[in-house]
Amino acid sequence: MVWKERKIEAVIFDMDGVLIDSEPLWKIAEVEVFNSLGLNLDKPDFEETVGLRIDEVVAFWRSRFPWEGKSNEEVIHEIIDRVVYYIEREGKPMRGVHEIVPFLSSRGYKLGIGTSSYSRILKTVLKKLELETYFDVTHSAEFEEFGKPHPGVYLTCARQLGVRPSNCLVIEDSFNGLLAAKAASMATIVVPDGSNTPHPHLVIADEQYESLLDVLELFKEK
Repeated sequence: MVWKERKIEAVIFDMDGVLIDSEPLWKIAEVEVFNSLGLNLDKPDFEETVGLRIDEVVAFWRSRFPWEGKSNEEVIHEIIDRVVYYIEREGKPMRGVHEIVPFLSSRGYKLGIGTSSYSRILKTVLKKLELETYFDVTHSAEFEEFGKPHPGVYLTCARQLGVRPSNCLVIEDSFNGLLAAKAASMATIVVPDGSNTPHPHLVIADEQYESLLDVLELFKEK
């Protein structure tokens, strides 16, 4: 196991699909907003944009199906509003979240979140899952020039944690997220989100597991 051969000092979690079961909620919000613009899109259409920043998702679909009347910024904020609404009412933790996060914290690992979601959604998730006190650093790609698969969000997170990238382990669920972590020279574990069709290239992860409970057992053995 590649990551076990490294001196791991920090664990950085992706958020959507790793900490919170929000990928289905994102798809609902995106379908609602894009269909209101006249785009005939359904949930499976959004699988190819999983892991991207929402401004990049909006730009992606506008380049394919241009619409009139609303700016990209207006569409972005409508989607964020819908996602926040659904998370506050329906958001549920991914299996193992409330076991692995306190455990890693108690063992002295520095904990971070590196997410493509905007900071407003990040704050909503932390409050919904009651995880505000566990993470040393939370960072959104909203504040990076480029989102995933660019490594910026993870490199900034490592710098703010005060840990070398090579001593960080990233837990991801998407191919774009894995590319970002790999480009940052970090160890990687992928826990695929069951709401998406598994990306065949997830094999680039150092290790792949079904849930965070499996990852927890590995840390207990370590």
